[in-house]
Amino acid sequence: MAITSDTSGSSFRLSMLIYDTRYRSITIQIVFLFLFMAGFAWLVDNTLSNLAQKGKDIDFGFLTSRAGYDINQMLVDYSNDSSHTRAWIVGLLNTLVLAIAACVTATVIGVIAGVLRLSNNWIVSKIMTFYVEMFRNVPVLLWIIVIFAVLTEITPAPNAFRGADATSSMLFFDSVAITNRGTYLPGPLFSRSLGDLNLGIVSVSSNYLILLAIIIGSIWGYRAVQRSAGVVQEATGVRPVTWWKSALIIIVPVLVALIAMGFHLEYPELKGFNFRGGSYLRNSFIAMWLALSVYTGAFIAENVRAGILAISKGQSEAAFALGLRPGKTMNLVILPQALRVIIPPLISQYLNITKNTSLAIAVGYMDLRATLGGITLNQTGRELECMMLLMLTYLIISLIISGGMNVYNNSVKLKER
Repeated sequence: MAITSDTSGSSFRLSMLIYDTRYRSITIQIVFLFLFMAGFAWLVDNTLSNLAQKGKDIDFGFLTSRAGYDINQMLVDYSNDSSHTRAWIVGLLNTLVLAIAACVTATVIGVIAGVLRLSNNWIVSKIMTFYVEMFRNVPVLLWIIVIFAVLTEITPAPNAFRGADATSSMLFFDSVAITNRGTYLPGPLFSRSLGDLNLGIVSVSSNYLILLAIIIGSIWGYRAVQRSAGVVQEATGVRPVTWWKSALIIIVPVLVALIAMGFHLEYPELKGFNFRGGSYLRNSFIAMWLALSVYTGAFIAENVRAGILAISKGQSEAAFALGLRPGKTMNLVILPQALRVIIPPLISQYLNITKNTSLAIAVGYMDLRATLGGITLNQTGRELECMMLLMLTYLIISLIISGGMNVYNNSVKLKER
């Protein structure tokens, strides 16, 4: 029988660690902690012993050696003479760009599809249902390969844009060219540069850093205006008009900075056998971006639909009774309350997008998996070290996404008076 007495004068006995409810839970936790540590120590020792038998050790010195391979799409300067560490950074940046772009697009697609699936229009509702069931029930890898095949087989070659009798033409006032090698877009250039800022293994243009600081400051100013409007609304019951203030705070500083830096666009031109100038998006990136967006967007659509259905119909009826139109009701009444249901599963979808970027090697996009976990691993023979770094990188990215979304979730949850 468990001892539950709390007599202050009783002396401590060793048997109380098991039979006394005040100490039993602590005892069990300590025992399991020691068992876990012992199992982990055995695993590490066994791994080191097996490596020693094969004449291997754990060494990360290969990160400073010459990489010796090219990367077809990069955001920072890189050549085959760069180190494996720089190749790792290039792959990491490619992964982050793909993940961020897919998260944004999937969210837009998911919200639109989730709302339209509840539409009273039968055709629109069934089209959205077909989209959701079609895309979420087919593996994402198949969608990646299908979209990549369509982009490479159906789109014209660059020589189709040449000559007076060209069979293809550029889009949007001759500024965009879609070919079987990729898509060429206008690229940003600055006629007045403040130089590059060396951050160790990465060199970043000071112009981009200044723009980033201005954008962050504008967002902070926008949130300050919204908070001030909220205080006025709480005090008077009427929310002041703030859209023009928000527009001025966000748009004007960015425009002034761009003009001061001499911002202009460089348009792609057909020179020789390919287009030159502007920005170049490879078909592998576009295929990954579209596939991850439409695939994950189908899951997000179901999350949005569930969040909307979780709100009582009385909320919509009350909004209609006040004279709000259906669009205003959805934006101002339903979706803000549905966020508390939508955000938690949305975090999982963002994590899935980030981890699914590792499938990019199937279409030749050089992400983290293809650089550190692919070519670097094969060249150096350091499979354990590369896999450890790869797992650690994905873990850190996932924790950052989860932590940031949890902070946002706490900021939008309903607060009782």
